Formats: sequence, C-alpha cells, structure tokens
Amino acid sequence: MSWPECIAMSADAHHRFPLAILAKAPIAGRVKTRLIPALGAEGACRLHERLLRHAVATALAATSPQCLTLWTALDHSHSLFRELANRHDIRLHAQSEGDLGERMFQALQAMDAPGVLIGSDCPALTPPLLRRCQAALTDADAVFLPAEDGGYALVGVRRADRRLFTAIDWGTNRVMAQTRERADELGWQLACPARLWDVDRPEDLDRLANHSDLLS
Repeated sequence: MSWPECIAMSADAHHRFPLAILAKAPIAGRVKTRLIPALGAEGACRLHERLLRHAVATALAATSPQCLTLWTALDHSHSLFRELANRHDIRLHAQSEGDLGERMFQALQAMDAPGVLIGSDCPALTPPLLRRCQAALTDADAVFLPAEDGGYALVGVRRADRRLFTAIDWGTNRVMAQTRERADELGWQLACPARLWDVDRPEDLDRLANHSDLLS
C-alpha cells in the first residue's frame, strides 16, 4: 500500500498519516550504551526493547498500521523486527548509510504525504501529541518536539529537504539550536507543540520509574 492510499483509505485522514520510527535492533552492548554503567549491557538492551515496543504501541494508537514504517538498524532481520511486522502488519525498511541527519532525511523523503518521524527513547510521547504534531504541518513547514537535553524527540516536515539536517553536531546539546538555524536559512516556519524528555542517561532512569509498564 502506498502512502497516498494510506491517507485516502479513511474518511478521517487526520488519524491516518505517515509515521516512521528509527529502530535499532536490541543487541547487548550496541544500544543504550550510556545506560550500561547503571544497568549493565543486558539490562540496557532489555530496556531498549521495552522502549521500542512502547514506541510502536504509541504510534499504532495514533495512526493506521499501514502508515507505520520501522526503519531498522544493526540487524535488519532481527526477530523483534519480524515479530512486530507480523503481529501488527507494519512495514520494515533498512536505514540508509550516513549520519543521523541523512538517515532521517531518507525516512522523511520516502513519505508521499506530510508525516512525522520519532525514535524509541521518549516514553512521554502520546498518541494525541503525535496527531497534534502531524496536524501542525497544515500551517508549518516543519514540526519538532525539542528535548530537554538539547536534541529533539520528533521531527515532521511538509516536504523533505536535506539542508535541514546538514552541519549538525549530532549527539550534542546543540542539535535543536543548530536545526533552528538551518530552518531559518530555508525560510521555514517551525511548530514546536511541546518540550519532552527522553531516556539516554543514568539520571533519566529515576523519571522513567514513573512508567512502571516499561520497567516490569
């Protein structure tokens, strides 16, 4: 099913929109590495898997499974990816080569309608907020959910442009500020409906404890 068909298949197209998740396979020692001192490699890997499952469930509550794509990394044929695809009838697509900006650009460019892209690190993301972000693209050129650490938890664009993601110091607290500069250079109007937190550092685990469903 193509993205236009995905949008057209419902009279309520507002609740059927392209949504992409950048998803790493849960491989111990390769995911959530900054949490390994607190959780160990296996514990950090288990948490990563729970966060990814939570992100998929949140996405499925916001849009149709036919509109959801997991962009996979590390091991494209991992059993978790196959399970999620088979259980929920969602598509899988291997992430492209290149830095984070290039991989996000490729995922957004693959959408034939305005849509949003997320990772799996933000349990504070909710289905209503996902729909609100997509709706913001009616007026804005791009939508972001800035994160407390200086990055962002979501990006959506009306049309993909590689220049939005160039000259960004990925993995630093300057990511959102530099992205705003790129958007200004493009003459784009941004919408930022909320500011969220994500799970990257040991100090984030105390806040995560309020999401007992992810820690059980």
